Amino acid sequence: MGQAGCKGLYQSLFDYKTEKYVIVKNKKVGLLYRLVQLSILAYLVIWVFLVKKGYQDTDTSLQSSIITKVKGVAFTNTSELGKRVWDVVDYVIPPQGENVFFVVTNLIVTPKQRQAVCAESEDIPGAACYKDSDCPSGEPVLAGNGVRTGRCLLAQNMPIGTCEIFAWCPVETNSRPTKPLLSKAEDFTIYIKNFIRFPKFNFSKTNVLDTKDRTFLKSCQYDLKNPYCPIFRLGSMVRWAGSNFTKLALQGGVIGIKIEWDCDLDKAPSECNPRYSFNRLDTFSESSISAGYNFRFAKYYQDAAGVEFRTLIKAYGIRFDVMVVGKAGKFSIIPTIINVGSGVALMGIGSFICDLVLIYFIKKSYFYRDKKYETVRDRGVFDGLAESSKQAETPEAEYEEAGSGLPEQPEAQDGGSSQKGSGCECPQLPKSRYSHPGNGKGNAKQPKNTQNTQTVEA
Repeated sequence: MGQAGCKGLYQSLFDYKTEKYVIVKNKKVGLLYRLVQLSILAYLVIWVFLVKKGYQDTDTSLQSSIITKVKGVAFTNTSELGKRVWDVVDYVIPPQGENVFFVVTNLIVTPKQRQAVCAESEDIPGAACYKDSDCPSGEPVLAGNGVRTGRCLLAQNMPIGTCEIFAWCPVETNSRPTKPLLSKAEDFTIYIKNFIRFPKFNFSKTNVLDTKDRTFLKSCQYDLKNPYCPIFRLGSMVRWAGSNFTKLALQGGVIGIKIEWDCDLDKAPSECNPRYSFNRLDTFSESSISAGYNFRFAKYYQDAAGVEFRTLIKAYGIRFDVMVVGKAGKFSIIPTIINVGSGVALMGIGSFICDLVLIYFIKKSYFYRDKKYETVRDRGVFDGLAESSKQAETPEAEYEEAGSGLPEQPEAQDGGSSQKGSGCECPQLPKSRYSHPGNGKGNAKQPKNTQNTQTVEA
């Protein structure tokens, strides 16, 4: 039994199995099937291959370096600073030029501050007092400018005063100019030099035109027709970001400069060009108390006696964040095969949808369901039928097998055929090609169906 099972397993390795197809002559279902196939084919060709370039291997690990320089001069004449010329060293922070830099457009100056005692600003919460006990000595004023000395400074005939503090005096004023102090900053120019490299394809490029003309960068200015001139006018960038320069320069803000590289390396390197976009990144609202962008810094000096003093500057201005993104693609057989295989697999959706329509959504669904699904009984059922057919054989066959019953008859002497045990001679009837399963030994195998396609008319 074990050898027979192993032999049957060995022979089954060389069996070939094929599917049985049912062809349904229904124009509506056929039209639905072709529409689904065409939709999948259009998605594969237009979206996957033409738009998304699914035949390419991509590299998004962009390596980038940014160098920035600002040029421009402004003049101011104020009571705090007097006449003063502002150049790039004064209004650009930090001065070395990185992917994030700040250009001063407005400022509040508090000159000649020294370490001394003075009254805290009235606008500071917790600075008000009625008596000296309200100003405990040695405790700092929260969000203030210095440390309390223990005295409450009351003005004449005023019931309320402010605490005396030890700080840089006089304290900072809160009066902001109504117009930007460096209004000429609108004409400043910003030079942004960008180097990029895609390591997977060993491809490098820069956003500056490769030329030996030394006057090129001194005379050109960026526009859509000249993308390889990386010199931008500050006012133009603010306008491209959808903001007004005067309002932005007064309170400050943040502008994002995005450089995008989308390189198709199946084409010439000259087709890989940078694309610039400008957006305001801070949330701006005239009614918001947190609108704008500012910070403080100071410049320190010493007088003739060696005493240190400083000029405090609260700077308002525009912060620029330069962001570089990109990807490169090049033909590769592996993603091509994967996307084609995925598209072929999606073609099976058409058959699935049409099967649902045939089996569940049309009037003759029961008819198509019977044609599609065929019930096959277990092999044990056929074995039971064969056993019962043996027991239904003729009595003469049973006596013949048992060796008892009817007396033995002499054989015919004339060479004719005779039936053993019956004593009668009759011509042999031709066997039927197909016998009924109940005929016992006379059963014959039915012919195999060599066709695997069945046509069903709607």
